Amino acid sequence: MSTVTTHDVIAIVCALLTALANGLAVTTQHIASTSSDSRLRGWRFLVYLLHHPLWLFGWLAMGASLLFQSLALHFAAMSLVQPLLVTELVLALVLRRFWLRQRVSGRAWMASLVATLALALFLAMVAATSSATTSITTWVAPSAWSVAAVALMFLGGLRGSPSRRASCWGAATAVLWALEAALIKECTDVLAGRGFSGLVVHWSFCAFVLCGVAGLLCEQSALHVGPLRNSQTAIVVVDPVVSVALGIWIFHERLGGSLLAHAVAFSSLVVALAATAVLIVATPDNLAATSRPSPR
Repeated sequence: MSTVTTHDVIAIVCALLTALANGLAVTTQHIASTSSDSRLRGWRFLVYLLHHPLWLFGWLAMGASLLFQSLALHFAAMSLVQPLLVTELVLALVLRRFWLRQRVSGRAWMASLVATLALALFLAMVAATSSATTSITTWVAPSAWSVAAVALMFLGGLRGSPSRRASCWGAATAVLWALEAALIKECTDVLAGRGFSGLVVHWSFCAFVLCGVAGLLCEQSALHVGPLRNSQTAIVVVDPVVSVALGIWIFHERLGGSLLAHAVAFSSLVVALAATAVLIVATPDNLAATSRPSPR
């Protein structure tokens, strides 16, 4: 088992807060974006959203998510932080049950428990380290791969069933957010070394803004075109997988411990993702409150 440092604890807490803020953001903005008249398009739809309190609250939650994620990635490797974002689906169940008054099946609760325990085991086995030294050339191939993947998901999201479109847009969002997480880590390192004045003129900050805007556009499309369980799950499942790959590719992250610890960590992450897939099927495809049977 790995030794958990103070920095790891801070990163884990911030990652869990990130997941909670993400869950609040996507839930509230999905409610707002699907409550409009279906005939609204373009700027009329945007005006409607700008006047919807839940959509605006979603932006506040998104800002909190960015803050917590930045802190988490500053203190720990992407391979440690990003898989914890899977807990967003578990927290979303709590929101559905106690805020939206929606009945949640025992299968969904069991899947969420398995995912949580598997992630806890993953954390116990992993002590990820990374090299903070990168150059702009290091980013060329990973960025090109990410853009190509997003382009494919974009094409897939243009037509098909609402579930398929939401999943494609969600997957595109996840790839962009994984790349954005890598850029956040780069930006926090630049901020720590050069200060704010050095950050705003650094290439990574400009790339972060562009990637963030593209990710937000994809996310809003995902929330609007189909069921939340498809878009949210695609984001939550694809994001950590791509993030771990980018962490290894860009920052040369390595998992500490023995070969057995690596095997257990990998297996537990697979179990967590599999439990998340079960959670998709067991979660209602809408956010409507469960009606109580009328008395006879």
